[in-house]
Amino acid sequence: MLRLLTAGESHGPQLTVILDGLPAGIPVDPDALLRGMARRQVGFGRGNRQRIEKDMAECVAGIRFGRTTGAPIALVVKNRDHENWSEVLSPFGDPPRESPRRLTRPRPGHADLVGMLKYAHHDARDVLERASARETAARVAAGEVLRLFLGELGVSVHSHVIQIGEVKAELQGFASDKIFELAEANDLRTAGAYEAMRAAIEEAQAQGDTLGGIFEVVVEGLPPGLGSSMAPDRKLDARLAAAMLSIPAVKGMEIGPAFANSALLGSAVHDEIVPVAGKPPKRASNRAGGLEGGMTTGEALVLRGAMKPISTLKKALRSVDMERNLEQKAAFERSDVCAVPAAGVVGEAVVMFVLAEAFLESYAGDTLARVKSSLERFSQELQERMRAAETGGDS
Repeated sequence: MLRLLTAGESHGPQLTVILDGLPAGIPVDPDALLRGMARRQVGFGRGNRQRIEKDMAECVAGIRFGRTTGAPIALVVKNRDHENWSEVLSPFGDPPRESPRRLTRPRPGHADLVGMLKYAHHDARDVLERASARETAARVAAGEVLRLFLGELGVSVHSHVIQIGEVKAELQGFASDKIFELAEANDLRTAGAYEAMRAAIEEAQAQGDTLGGIFEVVVEGLPPGLGSSMAPDRKLDARLAAAMLSIPAVKGMEIGPAFANSALLGSAVHDEIVPVAGKPPKRASNRAGGLEGGMTTGEALVLRGAMKPISTLKKALRSVDMERNLEQKAAFERSDVCAVPAAGVVGEAVVMFVLAEAFLESYAGDTLARVKSSLERFSQELQERMRAAETGGDS
């Protein structure tokens, strides 16, 4: 079983992540971890926090001399801004009677109000510090280790932004590798409509408002059959949806062009199956987004996440002061205007966790070599079956 647990607050001393269940022998490059962490901080429209933090994942357990040992992996991401918050977020002692950082006017769209009601907190900071998207830095740190594992199995994971506000990137005719190359070359991580997207963010910023959008995660190199159709909670569709919707502010998810498919006839949607000499059949298209019956098809896995606008607005919406139960303007915390480019990177991380888990279910092994060997045997079995079918032999 692969397990992931994070701890830490937005302005606490650090974020901590424990990743348990990876096999021994996975090569881990610290520079690769650093590059991955930096990608989460990219994005025009991000707030001042990104200028303060330079996220680095420090390994404190589970990796020795550049390889996983099979033990739980513990990673730490320090919060540089904590020095300005150490008294406010002290774990012990009495809270200061008067604090400019006490928050009693919850922000619409955030976890503030419901968290205050649920946990009987009088200060929304007890809620927002953990509900903050800063937590995703820990998941991205774990995701970069998972990327190295999946890479050893021939799997690559990319993301790009396809829409900011109402501005859409037109990508017809672009090969996937070209899309990813273009997306990594700019601070909106998009392969098209960069200038229009940037202008939309600038306009929202000038109005004291925020913008959401849509990002796409694409996974290539997957074998057929990851996941299961035998039980609802084992379907990869459901597990990937849960993972994507666990990202703060992501309120929608689709597999392939699911919403567009819903308006078409079945004959225009379902991917026809064609033979391939000596290999398993392929799909003539990939409108299913790489999943059928809760399992990977062997085609590229294509997932999209819809991110709502950031909840914290300079142009404050109506709220209630919880101390007096009177209408007030919502509080303002330092915030991004648009974080869709970063959400794509977080999307990669959560998808990689689900896929790594699915690989270990189908190709279990205590070492990387055993996992790879099991995967290779499966591939060989498929080819042997198809060759036998071609010659009229037993499958």
